[in-house]
Amino acid sequence: MNSPITNKTQMKSLLKTEWLKIKYYRAFWWITGITTLAYPGINFLFYNVYSKIGDNKDQVSRMAKFLIGNPFSFPEAWHTVAYFSSYFVFLPAVVVIMFITNEYTFKTHRQNIIDGWSRNQFMLSKLIDVVIISMIVTVLLAIISFLFGLINKSESNGTMFDMSYYIVLFLLQTFSQLSIAFLIGFLIRKAFLSLGIFLFYFLILEPILVNVAKFKFDDIGRFLPLAISDRVIPVPAFLGKISPEGYQKALDSIPIHIVLTVIFTTVLWVLCFKINSKRDL
Repeated sequence: MNSPITNKTQMKSLLKTEWLKIKYYRAFWWITGITTLAYPGINFLFYNVYSKIGDNKDQVSRMAKFLIGNPFSFPEAWHTVAYFSSYFVFLPAVVVIMFITNEYTFKTHRQNIIDGWSRNQFMLSKLIDVVIISMIVTVLLAIISFLFGLINKSESNGTMFDMSYYIVLFLLQTFSQLSIAFLIGFLIRKAFLSLGIFLFYFLILEPILVNVAKFKFDDIGRFLPLAISDRVIPVPAFLGKISPEGYQKALDSIPIHIVLTVIFTTVLWVLCFKINSKRDL
């Protein structure tokens, strides 16, 4: 059995090697920059729409603002920003897919093994990549949520951090969905084909299947790969007012979808480790 010191040294070695791969990888920095702009951008877009409603002085606008409240004030800001940001997980997914497919394109996975890594260490390094990218995106979400909450602090209707648990839920959702992107890239090995498959499934196929299942198959679509973690973050409260009963049902289902997401993501990574231990280099 490896000693704690040896394990710590190995972990540092894995992190250093992955950093060297990232450091000079221009696509990573470009997409990271786009992601950094996209997440606040989409939320600002919705906030701007809300602000324009509030700026109107007619009775309909005042009534709408009264009914909606301010979804960008504390504590609801954590939920609102997490929900809108979740639509852009395909951006960091591009990075994840390119990371793993580049390993096969440039044969660095084989070189790692030749340099003394075990197959499990290689997969652990990829797992670390996905965790780090998920955490970067989540930190960005937390900053955006906090800033929106501060801007609208005068309209807060609760304690500042009451709903900050949505940060953790967003991290879980992002990690799970980036893991799916990783699996596709890991199995296909070709960057553009993997990206095409993931984006088609993410943007077109699963949304269609989920909506068809919602009306014809007793909502069985909630057990599809992305939908499992999607439902960890239901629609914000102001949208939930359209159907209060459905909104409450969505809130009540969060715990079971947390459990399902954890189980699904764990099985996915176990599968990746198993496949990697047997496939040809």
